[in-house]
Amino acid sequence: MKTTQILFIFLLGIFSINLYAKNNINKYPAVDVDLKAVKVSKHVYFIQGKAGIATDNAGFISNAGFIVTNDGVVVFDALGTPSLAAKMLAEIRKVSQQPIRYVIESHYHADHIYGLQVFKAEGAKIIAPQGAKVYLASSVAESLLASRRIELAPWVNESTHIVPPDQYIDKDQQFSLGGIQFKMTLLGNAHSEGDMTLLVEPDNVLFSGDLIFEGRIPFVGQANIFNWLKALKRMRGVNVAAVLPGHGPLAKDPNALINLTYNYLSLLKNSMQEAVENWTPFSEAYAKIDWGDYMFLPAFDAANRKNAYNVFLFMEQNLK
Repeated sequence: MKTTQILFIFLLGIFSINLYAKNNINKYPAVDVDLKAVKVSKHVYFIQGKAGIATDNAGFISNAGFIVTNDGVVVFDALGTPSLAAKMLAEIRKVSQQPIRYVIESHYHADHIYGLQVFKAEGAKIIAPQGAKVYLASSVAESLLASRRIELAPWVNESTHIVPPDQYIDKDQQFSLGGIQFKMTLLGNAHSEGDMTLLVEPDNVLFSGDLIFEGRIPFVGQANIFNWLKALKRMRGVNVAAVLPGHGPLAKDPNALINLTYNYLSLLKNSMQEAVENWTPFSEAYAKIDWGDYMFLPAFDAANRKNAYNVFLFMEQNLK
């Protein structure tokens, strides 16, 4: 086969890939949010959502990112609607035409997984922690999707579906792609039923998922507060160039970033534990707490009292 024929076939293949990706991007309702990929290191790009509750900013309230290698792209978390994921895919295509090989999910919560169908259509393999099985088997998964089809319409609609992982991780694992080494660390039942971080080793950049919130009040939900604090304690003193949190901006000081979430959760845990041990009613205990600077952070009014009450219930169930 002549060189010109080989070149033509190669260019035709690239054109076909681009056309397919363009069609995949354009099939979802457009979303008017400022979603941009910021280069963090040689291989790593970061996408930052805005602070707020789940239905704010067209659902764009969580972070995601991607890593470009010579043999494909690795995506970390898939955002909260297919439309957002399609916009993220368009950002990826500005940087690389390599295939999307993997999507690593930090955990299975709606604001991180509803975009998975976009990357699955690109042929990506979905990898998630073992605890995602608990979420998928629960009634919460389908009931929340039903409510988001109303609250986040038209970006979450009848064609939006939950994509299960292709592979579950039940222990720390490493893999290599395009000469780049990746380390997945399983942290178990902490913020969610299963949480996992991803370290991009040559860049020394850590994706933390929702174990870390920066610049806003964390969402506690049904978290195991003890395990979450243990996971953060394990991460303290981590020697990395950057930590990319599940919510909020990239911080210049990784350990200061970890400490904000750690200190807030410690306040919740200690206050609610003391209340339960002393048989103090929740409302009385909550009113006595000095929330300090936390009360000026985004999402405080929407999330803080719920967080405290969830931790109070957790303590009632686990301190018997």
